[in-house]
Amino acid sequence: MTGASYAAAGVDVEAGERAVDLMRASIARAQRPEVVGDLGGFAGLFDISAARGMARPLLATSTDGVGTKIAVARAMDVHDTIGIDLVAMVIDDIVVCGAEPLFMTDYIAVGSVVPERIAAIVSGIAEGCHQAGCALVGGETAEHPGLMAPDEYDVAGAGTGIVDADHLLGPDRVRAGDVVIAMGSSGLHSNGYSLARYVLLGDSGPGLDAHLPELGRTVGEELLVPTRIYAKDCLALSATVDVHSISHVTGGGLAANLARVLPTHLAVDLDRSTWTPAPVFTMIGALGTVAQEDLERTFNMGIGMIAVVAENDADSALALLGERGVPAWVCGTVRDRRDGESGDAEAKGGAGGAVTLVGEHPR
Repeated sequence: MTGASYAAAGVDVEAGERAVDLMRASIARAQRPEVVGDLGGFAGLFDISAARGMARPLLATSTDGVGTKIAVARAMDVHDTIGIDLVAMVIDDIVVCGAEPLFMTDYIAVGSVVPERIAAIVSGIAEGCHQAGCALVGGETAEHPGLMAPDEYDVAGAGTGIVDADHLLGPDRVRAGDVVIAMGSSGLHSNGYSLARYVLLGDSGPGLDAHLPELGRTVGEELLVPTRIYAKDCLALSATVDVHSISHVTGGGLAANLARVLPTHLAVDLDRSTWTPAPVFTMIGALGTVAQEDLERTFNMGIGMIAVVAENDADSALALLGERGVPAWVCGTVRDRRDGESGDAEAKGGAGGAVTLVGEHPR
């Protein structure tokens, strides 16, 4: 009888080492000059001495995953984009307060280490960090045999940024008359996938491999489009015009996420007539007979980020975003909140203003 061992229990240490070797080149792309040391340390080190130049430096932090979008990546056997989604979910939550993202760490839990798959996931995380301008300073891959099936995995990440308190963005800066600017999404991003999969991949849905003319690609390809990362664009915007607050449109939809960056006494009518949602949103609504209210509480509906700017800076903001290749348009104006006005959804996570979607999308 062979004695027990870690390998016999399902943990392949050598495979883990091969995965680290394969990911080295990707991680090298996701660095900043402040990173101290090299891959392999117990902790990632980052030189924060630049904060001495700030009057009151504040650290901003966020953590997130990508939800059930991973199920699509596994079904498609495409793993090099899911990491971009992870960075977007973490880092774009940090940048909305005006913070510059500094670094990120990741955690990958797997049923069995497949070095090439791990390297593909990390290559996406590194690419996302490169797009966001932050460093990937560390991570962990944990093998869970018996708890997860061999081909199962999940990813999570945490990021840190910094902002001087005098430049902090948020509800306190917003005033009646401010202009609300929408930034176009690249698609579903990484939210609402339980509903999207239920409709598109369920028994009556078209399925992953169906090539649909409305999409111009297969359903699977559409579902795996990486999340647009807005970090550098938002920082450039804040450095150029008078930005008061920014909202990252994720789970909970447009109204709930915009409401959380408005003070309680103000409101916005978000005008649907200013944009046409991408076909994937209307397709989910039609195939699943999903009510418009449910669509708007679940998906970004074509708007991934929203900036609230001073009225006089609206044109400059649109011009800058256009130069950076970000689709952007005015979708509303901040006004005083009426007595008893509740909006379409409560502010996600706490108190906020009232946001109501009005009008109809162009057909």
